[in-house]
Amino acid sequence: MSTARTNTLATLRGSIERLEQGAAHDLNKVALGHAAADSVLQGGLARSAVHEVFAEGHQSATATGFIAGLAGRVSPRRPLVWVRQDFSEIEAGALSMRGLRELGLDPRLLVTVRATDTDAALRTAADALACDALGAVVLEVWGEARQLDLVASRKLTLAAQASGVTALLLRVAAEPRPSTAETRWIVRAAHSPPSDQWNAWGAPVFDAQLVRNRHGPVGRWIMEWKCDGCHFNEPAAYSQPVAATPARRPHQAAAHGAFRRSA
Repeated sequence: MSTARTNTLATLRGSIERLEQGAAHDLNKVALGHAAADSVLQGGLARSAVHEVFAEGHQSATATGFIAGLAGRVSPRRPLVWVRQDFSEIEAGALSMRGLRELGLDPRLLVTVRATDTDAALRTAADALACDALGAVVLEVWGEARQLDLVASRKLTLAAQASGVTALLLRVAAEPRPSTAETRWIVRAAHSPPSDQWNAWGAPVFDAQLVRNRHGPVGRWIMEWKCDGCHFNEPAAYSQPVAATPARRPHQAAAHGAFRRSA
């Protein structure tokens, strides 16, 4: 066999292998529902990987809602373990099962674990990631934690890849550090208009900024959570109703002058 034919066959084998790997990688993703975000993520959020969500301290409830939405998309019908520091509960309060249910999580499939400190929380999360019966593990750590360094991140990534369980790290009041995370998000609350004139509460809306994406570009979007369908969506244009101007309304200056004269 000539050298040219050998090189051609090697090139074709390499191309086929890359295509097969790409197809397998796409099958291990779940669409978030937001078209622009899914496009940047090349199909959606990768399972069997580590994803980080950061938020400022006063945005803790927003970040909790966002990561609950991610968990609901990644693991809709499989058990979920949520590991929290005691300090997180002191600062942000206990998780509301009713609220999580409205975000699409089934409380019957949710196991919450309270850890005394960061070390205990990290060990618990690593042990949970080794259980392939789970769909996802949420590790919530408040504040700066030197234990969550590149080495710890690598261990969590290897555990997630080995078991097929997705790891979601919720970091509140902390600065991002180097890690092996597949994606990293910074989340803030966005304007949530009322759903109709009789309902003052609107759907949860997030200002989600993707600041790390290992396999593509980053971006920033306004993402609305659709509670009925349990997915993110692009928010519909909201037009605030405005009172119509009277047809024969006097000029503003004239009206002020009339007021002064009557006074």
